[in-house]
Amino acid sequence: MMAAYVIVDIEVHNPENYKEYLAKITPTVAACNGRYLVRGAQTQVVSGNWQPKRLVVMEFPDLAIANHWATCAEYAPIHALRNANASANMIIVEGSVDFTAS
Repeated sequence: MMAAYVIVDIEVHNPENYKEYLAKITPTVAACNGRYLVRGAQTQVVSGNWQPKRLVVMEFPDLAIANHWATCAEYAPIHALRNANASANMIIVEGSVDFTAS
């Protein structure tokens, strides 16, 4: 089994209501055996034009569990709460290392 990572760049538009999202989403990560590796820490751009607003990185046991957390009907209302109060770009990446990439 290979770990998978959910990486989210969030721009919060309504900080007060966003707090409700944080309170509701946090237990879902633990419920899926995930953990936060980065959550809103300061970022420093060293190359390129990307200017992350609020970066979050979560680790899950595998790709299937990460996908479940991000897309299941059970958590959809919580993710909708995030989307109502923030803009988010989210990816899921498997924790593999490919030394043959071009």
